[in-house]
Amino acid sequence: MGMNGQNGTCTVSVSDSKGYPQPLKKLEARGHWGNKAEFILTVMGAIIGPGNVWRFPYLCYRNGGGVFFIPYILFIFTCGVPLFFLETALGQYTSQGAITCWRNICPLFQGMGYASHLIIAVSGTSYIVILAWAFFYLFSSFSAELPWATCGNYWNTESCLDLNQLNMSLSNISRLNTTLPVVEFWERRVLKISGGIEEVGSLRWELALCLILSWVICYFCVWKGIKSTGKAAYFTATFPYVMLLVLLIRGVTLPGAMDGIIYYLYPDISRLSDPQVWMDAGTQIFFSYAIGLGFLTSLGSYNTYNNDCYKDCFYLCLLNSATSIVAGFAVFSILGFMTYEQGVDISEVAQSGPGLAFIAFPRAVTMMPMPQVWSVCFFLMIILLGLDSQFVGLECLMTSLVDLFPTHLRKGCRRELVLLAICSTCCLLGFTLVTEGGLYLLQLLDHHVCSGTTLLLLSLSQSVSIAWVYGADRFYGNITHMIGYRPSPFMKYCWSYITPLFCLGTFIFSIVKYSPLKLSKAYVYPLWANILGWFIASVSLSLIPLFVLYQVMQGEGTLRQRLWVLCQPVDDLLGLPTLEDSGTTAHTELKPLSHRSEITP
Repeated sequence: MGMNGQNGTCTVSVSDSKGYPQPLKKLEARGHWGNKAEFILTVMGAIIGPGNVWRFPYLCYRNGGGVFFIPYILFIFTCGVPLFFLETALGQYTSQGAITCWRNICPLFQGMGYASHLIIAVSGTSYIVILAWAFFYLFSSFSAELPWATCGNYWNTESCLDLNQLNMSLSNISRLNTTLPVVEFWERRVLKISGGIEEVGSLRWELALCLILSWVICYFCVWKGIKSTGKAAYFTATFPYVMLLVLLIRGVTLPGAMDGIIYYLYPDISRLSDPQVWMDAGTQIFFSYAIGLGFLTSLGSYNTYNNDCYKDCFYLCLLNSATSIVAGFAVFSILGFMTYEQGVDISEVAQSGPGLAFIAFPRAVTMMPMPQVWSVCFFLMIILLGLDSQFVGLECLMTSLVDLFPTHLRKGCRRELVLLAICSTCCLLGFTLVTEGGLYLLQLLDHHVCSGTTLLLLSLSQSVSIAWVYGADRFYGNITHMIGYRPSPFMKYCWSYITPLFCLGTFIFSIVKYSPLKLSKAYVYPLWANILGWFIASVSLSLIPLFVLYQVMQGEGTLRQRLWVLCQPVDDLLGLPTLEDSGTTAHTELKPLSHRSEITP
């Protein structure tokens, strides 16, 4: 394979069945980031999402306040940073996406790439519904009066109670069998929620239009590859910080804000003995760092070979966690204001997930001067935070497809057509999630397929394959050659021992402490729904052993010989010089792995 630096194309020589070379074909070059800022901003967008705003602050409050930082920071340096660095360096070293990188490093474990991409497809189809909800609220904010602020609308019931007018606290609501207007707007106007997952109901056409809008925006953010993805990140990754800063300044200046912040940070030392606190800290790291999904490998693959990804990863991880902590101050200062205004305990307004974004916060903005302005700021922030993660997931899928089929997808507009087909298919499947029973299905997919357990097992497999099959010392040497200096040896020990141990322990604890899925406190999912969720999750994870079995069956020789061949990097099989043979000093003539291994044996 040859590269033409003048026209940005590469030529690939292919052979017929007799081994004679055929005419060269011109392909578009795979490309790199326009500059380092595009890489940093795109990764920021991938790992910093709505979960930083609505999940971390609540977990901190629920698990002992400031004490929660102890297990959280421990997981950052034993699992978060090492795995984040491993995935990014793997993509940069191979210059390949999250599937073909394993073909070059360790073909036996190529199924991990397919498993992660199936999870990306499921999470992308479901996660974008949050953007549809946020768009609905954003459009509703442009009105003379926020529609969730008062009763008397056509969707309200006789039990609707406006606390602002009656000056009544939340503690009296349950006794009077009444509901808040913001809750009725969410359940009866936005969702029109059914009685359970078995009641699908009709399509919510307004949400369907918002869903289509979300997919159109995502498509045009990704349609030109990293050229458009990197440019879009300049706005989508930075503007949410402006919104967050505005909300933080406004929040801390409200009466009662300090009480909310105290609830957020007040340490309860006794909670450290609760295993659930450690479980929540670990799963939050895997969830918020986008570990195990292949995002980081795909984005890292567009870096130049000598980019200092070690420092990049360290600073990006710290930025992610710092954003979560700062978001907690913004959220709980406003929740403290709510408790001050209504005279209730913080536990009655502190919620996690959609409950915070679409019930607690909308209710809080109704108490502020110019509520429409604050409503627009908040939901615009949620949209941009979610949009980043969504289109990076799409870019990850397309990167892997193009690397799998370069001769087909790097020519003409085929890439754009394939992307359009993926977006259209996911949008059609997503219509099931904007039905009257869609929220139940969304919660099921998020809990079983797109969250802790599957990511833990993928991360465990990834650590074991790199550290114990490819070799931790070998990978450490590869990275040293790339960046020109030795990273901390602590990374090697994490990949080999500490990270797998933490992943396995957290996974075992999640199984031991398993409880049936619930939606809030009222609805418990039936047994068949939980079985369905586990089945969908097992389909993705089963691709790992299935591909191992397939690769072994396709090999030649004894079982031991087949396994040995499948565990070797492509370089070793082709007899090419490896980085270990050349030492760890930089050699300009030695190319990255993918540039040395695109010869078909």
